Amino acid sequence: MQNDKMEIINPPNTLKDKVREGGPGAVDLATLERAEKAIADMSDSYLEWVEEDLKRMDVAYKNLEQAETPRKEEAEAIFQIAHDIKGQGGSFGYDLMTVIGNELCRLIERSDSFGSAEVKAIKVHVDALKIVIKTGMKGDGGVNGQALVDGIRQVDDKLRK
Repeated sequence: MQNDKMEIINPPNTLKDKVREGGPGAVDLATLERAEKAIADMSDSYLEWVEEDLKRMDVAYKNLEQAETPRKEEAEAIFQIAHDIKGQGGSFGYDLMTVIGNELCRLIERSDSFGSAEVKAIKVHVDALKIVIKTGMKGDGGVNGQALVDGIRQVDDKLRK
């Protein structure tokens, strides 16, 4: 039986914990601090990047919606964008983008053809991603974030029946 409660695990994301200090091949502390600052500075750009990804996803979704079945190629375009979104979200504090992006990728992977129900389910996922960004739901999104993920998982469960 699937556990319907979302669990987000946030591993430490500091470069210092991932490299050696001192000795051959080691990185000095000043270099690590500069690298961590560069990553922190990029977080300001994340919202711009994800907005572009969501625009591309809208175009890909319209192509999916208008295509003839089985629509696998059009769904694959959405998968690629969702895969990028899920890979970046947690790195910049938007854990729900990672969770929802993952759910969208799994939905597309499970489907051989994309009928009306699958297309509508994909739209629910796309809209959920937009809600997270529009409302600035960082981290797990609290109660609202949990409700959003629960709703998506209910859609997915309904499709599998």
